[in-house]
Amino acid sequence: MTRFYRPAVKPTIYFIGVTTSKSSIMKIFPLWAEYLGLRDTEIKGIDFPLHAEPAAYRQAVEFIKNDPLSAGALVTTHKIDLFIACRDIFDELDPFAQLMGETSCISKANGKLVCHAKDPISSGLALEGFLPGNHWATTGAEVFVMGAGGSAIAMTWYLTLSDAVRETANRPSRIIVSNRSQPRLTEIRRIHAESGVDVPAEYVLAPKQIENDAILNWLKPGSLVVNATGLGKDAPGSPLTQDGQFPERGIVWELNYRGDLLFLDQARGQQAKRHLQIEDGWTYFIHGWTRVIAEVFHINIPVSGPIFDNLSELAIRYGKPSSPPK
Repeated sequence: MTRFYRPAVKPTIYFIGVTTSKSSIMKIFPLWAEYLGLRDTEIKGIDFPLHAEPAAYRQAVEFIKNDPLSAGALVTTHKIDLFIACRDIFDELDPFAQLMGETSCISKANGKLVCHAKDPISSGLALEGFLPGNHWATTGAEVFVMGAGGSAIAMTWYLTLSDAVRETANRPSRIIVSNRSQPRLTEIRRIHAESGVDVPAEYVLAPKQIENDAILNWLKPGSLVVNATGLGKDAPGSPLTQDGQFPERGIVWELNYRGDLLFLDQARGQQAKRHLQIEDGWTYFIHGWTRVIAEVFHINIPVSGPIFDNLSELAIRYGKPSSPPK
């Protein structure tokens, strides 16, 4: 079905997702824009169902390309599907987009429409913010990522091949990626092979939650367990059953910060007994959006220091959802 897109009347960044109106960015962006001197700008959401028709993605990207005041977009959930559908529409693909086969940011530069994959940067910044120093070298711990989409590709790349870890011993001893369907697993395996990931890796087809529960039992103490499935935000639920047991002294990362967050609740229920460190997706959200806003509006936004701290404080004060009673 063809959708009507109204031409932008001021420089506009789009948020391409599933339930964009519920995102904190809709409250936060005007505050950030004021702080960053982007006063005559706005944000608009474009919602698609999971795995929308390629024609729907193409219509949206062609509109952004051809509309003068449409400055770019952040893409979530649809990163891989949109890339596959629209690759030929972009005039340029950045190196990460080419390697990872995804679009997380759309910008314009010198009359060209540019496709970016920003997750390797934003996920790396988030990970460095909460991982203990030299964690992998001192623990021999592993990484278990549930979900094989763009975020999983980005973080596993960062933990094994980024400049921060490439020549060090501070890398996971093993990576396990599970997914409910095979095509995404095949794709992440291909990307790991082509990019030179040399950490032992396993790719597990896990259509049922109980199969993810079983993988938890393999993990070494201190391992990182990540919900990168979208369950808990884009769809209700968790990739684990209530019987799943997190590894002792594990680090649990829920990439979502809003939704029913069942996975986060499951981890909190075991936090004291299993001595877990638990992280939600809020910091990832901040880094993800600031990297895209910097690219779309061609401004410099530091990743740390007073300006970043002020942006974080504005976001927490005016946008972060309150934690529901437990």
